[in-house]
Amino acid sequence: MANIQVNKTAHPFDKARFEALLNRRFFYAPAFEIYGGVAGLYDYGPPGSSLQSNIIAEWRKHFIVEEHMLEVDTTIMTPAPVFETSGHVARFADWMVKDLKTGEVLRADHLVKNVLEARLAGDKEARGLAGAPPKEDDKKKKKKDKAKPTAVKLPDEVVVEYETILAQLDNYSGPELGELCRKYNIRNPDTDNEVSEPQQFNLMFASSIGPTGQHPGFLRPETAQGHFLNFSRLLEFNNGRIPFASAQIGRSFRNEISPRAGLLRVREFTMAEIEHYVDPEDKRHERFSEVRDVELDLLDRHTQAAGSTKVTRMKIGDAVDKGIVANETLGYFLARINQFLIKIGINPTRLRFRQHMANEMAHYATDCWDAEIQNSYGWTECVGCADRAAYDLSVHSAKTGHPLVVRQALKEPIITEKLVAEFNKKTFGKTFGKDTAMLQNLIGGMDEALLAKLQGELAQGSTTVTSSDGREFKLTPDLLTIEKKTFKQSIREFTPNVIEPSFGLGRILYALLEHSFWSREQDVERGVLSLPAVVAPTKVLIVPLSAKPEFAPLVREVSAKLRKAGIFSRVDDSNTSIGKRYARNDELGTPYGLTLDFASTQKGTMTLRERDTTGQLIGQIDEVIATVTELVNGTIDWAEACRRLPAYDGVQDVE
Repeated sequence: MANIQVNKTAHPFDKARFEALLNRRFFYAPAFEIYGGVAGLYDYGPPGSSLQSNIIAEWRKHFIVEEHMLEVDTTIMTPAPVFETSGHVARFADWMVKDLKTGEVLRADHLVKNVLEARLAGDKEARGLAGAPPKEDDKKKKKKDKAKPTAVKLPDEVVVEYETILAQLDNYSGPELGELCRKYNIRNPDTDNEVSEPQQFNLMFASSIGPTGQHPGFLRPETAQGHFLNFSRLLEFNNGRIPFASAQIGRSFRNEISPRAGLLRVREFTMAEIEHYVDPEDKRHERFSEVRDVELDLLDRHTQAAGSTKVTRMKIGDAVDKGIVANETLGYFLARINQFLIKIGINPTRLRFRQHMANEMAHYATDCWDAEIQNSYGWTECVGCADRAAYDLSVHSAKTGHPLVVRQALKEPIITEKLVAEFNKKTFGKTFGKDTAMLQNLIGGMDEALLAKLQGELAQGSTTVTSSDGREFKLTPDLLTIEKKTFKQSIREFTPNVIEPSFGLGRILYALLEHSFWSREQDVERGVLSLPAVVAPTKVLIVPLSAKPEFAPLVREVSAKLRKAGIFSRVDDSNTSIGKRYARNDELGTPYGLTLDFASTQKGTMTLRERDTTGQLIGQIDEVIATVTELVNGTIDWAEACRRLPAYDGVQDVE
């Protein structure tokens, strides 16, 4: 009886009920709500804050602890030259369009997506392939949302066109998005007005540092630059060795054009980012063999370019061997990301890894895959995993003159011979005066073939070289000689490449809540969040059956023992029925409940309830606490608990 099967799909997902639960239990809410709120800004309440903290704690264990990463915490406010150098000032932008009559601003790719998806939904309805859309809630009529489907049958060839466009939407440039709006008469769905040509909008929040405003700055849109600027110190901390990884969890800011999707598109959010530094000539990973057989659902760029969104189920080892995923280190992190998301409760059947197409690739990336999670808004990027190559370290090094490089002792020295120009400084300087440095740089930058040509011509008496501005200069053997010299290289100096997994924790949290929500089969109004114990805000609920004084010492005893075991618990001693108390905490995702009844005071027993099945077991208080501790820590499952403790028959064993 305690380990019964549960039908979590008896009722279809009801977004209105789901959002009502989150709002009622204050998982999160619009920030500054009593002042009217600001789009894209949210405050987390007690359960939301605890859930996020638990996700972060598990992220730390899964990545920082297990991978021996170096954790940093760098500043949010960043001087403008940093982002000018990194390319963010010029290229960190989205395409926006404006309603030509109201001036409302919309993100161009989202507008195209929403309108075409609504037309396809209307086509399915007209063909009898989908039910009519649910009746709109009066309270939400004023809320701007996606384009509303209208039952209109489309020609088959138009359906194919729309599906092809949606499959490769991320690959369109701004002008191409504008062309789609004109060709398919895409308008603002809220007003039916035409929209302007797309324009780029930089997503960074600008600010200034200091009282005079002389030092412009930005709120960081990612944590990554803080890692790169501290690379030399991190390398030294790691005893000069690579590969190694730095990790950071912190706030980032993006001035989103039209944030309309709750926690999925916000202007202030928490990120968890890893920068894994690797030898560009050796991107193998020493632990890749541990994940080689992990299977992922992959959507590569070639499939998307062909107008399809069909995923291929493949072992990550095979994907790397076939060149679908660029290298072992990138593949290793894709597998580890997959393991983490499933561990915290993401439904694996609603998780895929999509490769970026050429036009959507970030300016710094050579290959990139997104972990996308399906939810009521569609497929949402929640983790990006990019091979940033040596871009960031190279540009910051060039700008500052600070070498962000690795110096590695070679096991065996490399002996090379090459031609070298030797200048007679006295005569060369006298002959060429102010052009001396320019000519030395010109000749010093020549490759082996050009130097060999000069050497041969000097042996004949003289030669000429031409400067970049077209002037010719005559060279003779008394000015310089070119000879072959032997070089012994004991140190290899190189700029490492960077593999970057970047996690949007708010998006993961929202998707997890959606995936965890369901309603009891016998009562659709009884919502449940089946959050895994590892991330649940509260692990155990303590429910005393009576408010009589003799229960107080027992409640304190059980609470103290759970605290000592490191388990977060809450006591619900309200005067409502025990069923209502459990139902309230099922909504909060609390996985286990401990009931203290009159048998507890007489015989020292306690019942243990499991949230999803509502099954109950009974045992001595210490025995039950030991069992629930192992359940919360993940060392046993509910089936094993049912083997250890007898089922509770619902009758108190009292005299």
